[in-house]
Amino acid sequence: MAALRAFTDVQRVVLNWQYSALRTRWYYLTSNHQYSTSHEHNEKTFDKILIANRGEIACRVMKTCKKMGIKTVAVHSDVDSAAVHVKMADEAVCVGPAPTSKSYLNMDAIMEAIKRTGAQAVHPGYGFLSENKEFARRLAAESVTFIGPDTHAIQAMGDKIESKLLAKNAKVNTIPGFDGVVKDADEAVRIAREIGYPVMIKASAGGGGKGMRIAWDDDETRDGFRFSAQEAASSFGDDRLLIEKFIDDPRHIEIQVLADKHGNALWLNERECSIQRRNQKVVEEAPSTFLDPKTRKRMGEQAVALAKAVKYSSAGTVEFLVDSKKNFYFLEMNTRLQVEHPITECITGLDLVQEMIRVAKGYPLRHQQSDIPINGWAVECRVYAEDPYKSFGLPSIGRLSQYEEPRTLPGVRVDSGIQEGSDISIYYDPMISKLVTHGNTRNEALKRMENALDNYVIRGVTHNIPLLREVITNPLFIKGDITTKFLSEVYPDGFKGHSLLPNEKNELLATAACLYVALQTRSYRFLNNTRVPIAKNDVKSWELSVHLDGNSHSIIVTRNKDQFSVEVDGTNVNVFSEWNLSSSLMSVNVGDTHRTIQCLGRDAAGNLSVQFLGTVYQLQILTKHAAELSKYMPEKVEEDTSSIVRSPMPGTVIAVSVKPGDMVSEGQEICVIEAMKMQNSMTAVKTAKVTSVHCKAGETVGEGDLLVQLE
Repeated sequence: MAALRAFTDVQRVVLNWQYSALRTRWYYLTSNHQYSTSHEHNEKTFDKILIANRGEIACRVMKTCKKMGIKTVAVHSDVDSAAVHVKMADEAVCVGPAPTSKSYLNMDAIMEAIKRTGAQAVHPGYGFLSENKEFARRLAAESVTFIGPDTHAIQAMGDKIESKLLAKNAKVNTIPGFDGVVKDADEAVRIAREIGYPVMIKASAGGGGKGMRIAWDDDETRDGFRFSAQEAASSFGDDRLLIEKFIDDPRHIEIQVLADKHGNALWLNERECSIQRRNQKVVEEAPSTFLDPKTRKRMGEQAVALAKAVKYSSAGTVEFLVDSKKNFYFLEMNTRLQVEHPITECITGLDLVQEMIRVAKGYPLRHQQSDIPINGWAVECRVYAEDPYKSFGLPSIGRLSQYEEPRTLPGVRVDSGIQEGSDISIYYDPMISKLVTHGNTRNEALKRMENALDNYVIRGVTHNIPLLREVITNPLFIKGDITTKFLSEVYPDGFKGHSLLPNEKNELLATAACLYVALQTRSYRFLNNTRVPIAKNDVKSWELSVHLDGNSHSIIVTRNKDQFSVEVDGTNVNVFSEWNLSSSLMSVNVGDTHRTIQCLGRDAAGNLSVQFLGTVYQLQILTKHAAELSKYMPEKVEEDTSSIVRSPMPGTVIAVSVKPGDMVSEGQEICVIEAMKMQNSMTAVKTAKVTSVHCKAGETVGEGDLLVQLE
């Protein structure tokens, strides 16, 4: 009997896993995409495609493959064995342990997976091996189709030095700079002086903002050379750098191109990608508010000219910097699918993954330039597991304890590769999803994005929704008055969250007070009976003290069924909601204003955590009597951080520059922490003596871990 029970338990576990996998696949295949995969059933492409990537881009490719009747193979590291892209695929192969160098960048393991599964083609997604010419060569040697451009185009455009020379020859506008490889920090300083500060130091084989630094003087050039070289070697296996003039106050606008193997090439309009932090995009939109039809056409034609010059075939992106006078300069060409491709799909209706698969099989393009529309407006927000209050976003790790995407809202598309229970680890990019909204006008697309962000539930990790919502509702962004310096100029002292206007503060205070009353009222009852016989269920009015941002507010709440009349510091407002306290989202009407809020946490001491207008606010709500008694409670003494250096994020210690007994000056580097392939220098906050060092190179540290103690 024991053996029979054990067998039954095993069966149950297997069935539960299979059901979970099927449910995940159904959920992602039936979601709203905002693009059309019009497949001709008599048009033969591939029987089976391996996706050499993970996360949301692997899921995105699989969606189109399923619609085209193509079987899919997922590759994964051991820590990704239960990932969404693994469950979505028809087959899955483990290619190694968690570090990318031993799994997703392990060409030998991926080639073996191709042989084992009989995959006829490989889609590389973006990042990892997507622009690796050696990987493309190995696939060709095994007669496996690479769903991307030919090797010569990857090599030419993947090398920023060679690509710049090719762009010049193709009569594409280029940025002034040094066209060779920079040998060392001394040569970097000499070249920077010749070009004139500021300069951009960038990895020759780079992309995604990695291996890029802006330098305004000699010291920053030396530091930039060191960090860029290290990041480039870590991310791309190539530490070569180049230097060019930094175009101050530019816009970052890119042109999507699509080309086939028959000499045809199209430009699919532009994407505005100027909202960035650390050279990585945060918010994108298509089209751009800045371009007029004439400039758009010129940029598109130059992008196509470059694609034809390198005999490009597949989807690709030509990136430009555009100054205030609409002069544009070639930045780089990405020979792969871009992260932000969904907004182009929204305004054109094309499925770019399908077009890549068709081109890889040898079919000519189905469209002409005159067929490409600009249908409405699309906005994309990159939702990251990051703390936006630290340098506009330092990585956060953890498990998604609760996760609900706003997919049911009109005009909303969510490209993700995670689900409730997924882990965000230190090994991979901290992206949670790409949240996309589409509307007939820009204003409609932005309003839909605002609503989608308010209805996005993410618990278990810190996320950047507060920053995203502030950007898309900022008056300068709404006017289209933006550059790549937007974040640093709008938030010169760093992002602090939403600054409440007086009416918004009253809305928050009134809503929080009503939520407190609703919670208290519910606690009195159980299955429509009073929990405690002496409980006062006929209370109609509450006198409360609400503490917010260091200030106390006197609030009187009067209840009439589901509606409350609230007096906030002498101002009256009516608040109505169904008060579904079990729901992660609450719809509340405060006067004539509708708000969607989230109650993130509460405790018996009256502390309430509420997400309101994207930002999380901490309030303490007490009865009038409890508030008077709280004055006698001792306050917690804040930690003195002037003599310690803690890690601001989880990551790996790359280098330690000090030892006990050393004297350090303010701003001096103490150690370097790498998180998600980006290196960050930890510096001393004062001149002092090092008393102890609590980390060493190669160690993994968590957020808040003590690194160095100063005297």
